[in-house]
Amino acid sequence: MSDNQAILDVILENIRDAVVLTDGERRLLRVNKAFEALTGHTAAHLLDRSGEDAGAAHDQLLRAMTVNDGGRWQGAIRCADGADRLFDVTVSAVNGTAAFPTHYLGLLRHSSGEESRRFGHDDLTGLPNRDIFADRVDQAVLQVNRSGGSVALLLMGLDRFTMVNDALGHGAGDRLLIEVARRLRHNIRETDTAVRLEGDRFALVMSIAGTDDSVIVAEKMLKAVREPFAIDGQEVVVTFSIGIAIYPQDAASGVALVKQAENALHHAKVSGRNQYQFFSKDMNRKARLRLDLEARLRRALANEEFAVYYQPKVRAADNRIVGAEALVRWLDPEKGMVSPGEFIPVAEETGLIEPIGSWVLRRSCQQTKAWQDLGLHRVKVSVNVSARQFRSRTLVDTVVGILEETGLDPRWLELEITESMLMNDVEAAVRKMTALRELGLGLSIDDFGTGYSSLSYLGRFPITTLKIDRAFIADVDSNPKTAEIARAIIGLSRGLNLEVVAEGAEVEDHVTFLRDNGCDTVQGYYYSRPVPADQFERMLTEGVVRHL
Repeated sequence: MSDNQAILDVILENIRDAVVLTDGERRLLRVNKAFEALTGHTAAHLLDRSGEDAGAAHDQLLRAMTVNDGGRWQGAIRCADGADRLFDVTVSAVNGTAAFPTHYLGLLRHSSGEESRRFGHDDLTGLPNRDIFADRVDQAVLQVNRSGGSVALLLMGLDRFTMVNDALGHGAGDRLLIEVARRLRHNIRETDTAVRLEGDRFALVMSIAGTDDSVIVAEKMLKAVREPFAIDGQEVVVTFSIGIAIYPQDAASGVALVKQAENALHHAKVSGRNQYQFFSKDMNRKARLRLDLEARLRRALANEEFAVYYQPKVRAADNRIVGAEALVRWLDPEKGMVSPGEFIPVAEETGLIEPIGSWVLRRSCQQTKAWQDLGLHRVKVSVNVSARQFRSRTLVDTVVGILEETGLDPRWLELEITESMLMNDVEAAVRKMTALRELGLGLSIDDFGTGYSSLSYLGRFPITTLKIDRAFIADVDSNPKTAEIARAIIGLSRGLNLEVVAEGAEVEDHVTFLRDNGCDTVQGYYYSRPVPADQFERMLTEGVVRHL
């Protein structure tokens, strides 16, 4: 080995720039350690084209190295993790003493985020981004207009992606998105375009001969993503919801096609997820109604069109009011009372449930303190906490602020939490619940028995109350199996020294069963529906409630 060769070797292996070296015929000769670190490919695998990803990178590098001396090439190069990432390659000729270059040297650098976006590719996954997406949809529509056929647009959103981010961190979420993109890339035709739009949203633009083609691809996508991912040593399972719209059957333009696919994706999400849904005109009508509802909901929040109703909790032994559940009601000035079942899901999806929930909590605490100041019988008021509220990092601070603002003693407040929202991250749930309990308020597990909790976890949650779901009360007087479940929950509560509340008691036989089996507190239509604050105030003045 000559001294010059030894010096060259030392330089190549120690500089921070990623270097590619070819001979005069632009055949790949070597890459340095910085290149290996940048792309993940070892020199041996790259030069030998070992595997699909290394083979793709080898061919892409050869194309990059064919630019003229001093030229600059920008494009996607396959990395060892399967992602196509954008690089700038600057090529210089090595002439030596010959008339023509004996070698070519390429310096590799990641394209900047701004340049990548201009180029039209997503920095993280290497897939085309929204800019290319719009162009591909338009081009596909033009092709159909010229030659006939159809275009299928599949919009795909990961289900439960937020939970992965919350549980494992955003770094793990990014790695999951990279792997999802890789599976998409490996399950489509060369003529199809897979795109990352933003966040956990992807799209697929494809020419089809018939609707069945899009069904086949959608089912393939569902299956590909459903297989577990290995992320940071943990097995992560996610699913896709897919919305499908077809041109020209469903839309008259590319822009309209995207909108219809978005409607279909929304329908897939609200219909249970892990599925695909085709656009339909009825879906479009429902989408318009939903958008109208969302707009009205935002107005209602600004104008305080909400009210808090109270349903009494009654001691079955003597009909005495011992508590109340605060329930939000929407009094729309144009349409009257709007069912919670209609607006709560939209509030959850849009994030409006957090400000609405804070408003309900503040109003409930204000009202409870006002009743106490009037000298009325003191009762604990329960306020529901939504899944979004519970996940919020500001929940504890919000509760502290409202208690200080209203002057309510925390012992007269109870937060009701659905058991299923605790199981995504048990450790985090325990920490948050402990912080809330340390404030002095009560915590109730709502709808107990209908979620996914484990008895081994139940002992860890710092709760004060178990609430038996109405599903176990509805036929407790006529169904022996349901009766045994109710008895078991009552016994479990007593064993754990918890208060037990049964909701949904509608007839005297329900109350009799619950009282005879040790459930002291009952809530339901047998005693009262949820009522406005002034009506509940009259009930508190009397102190007891007679059944309806």
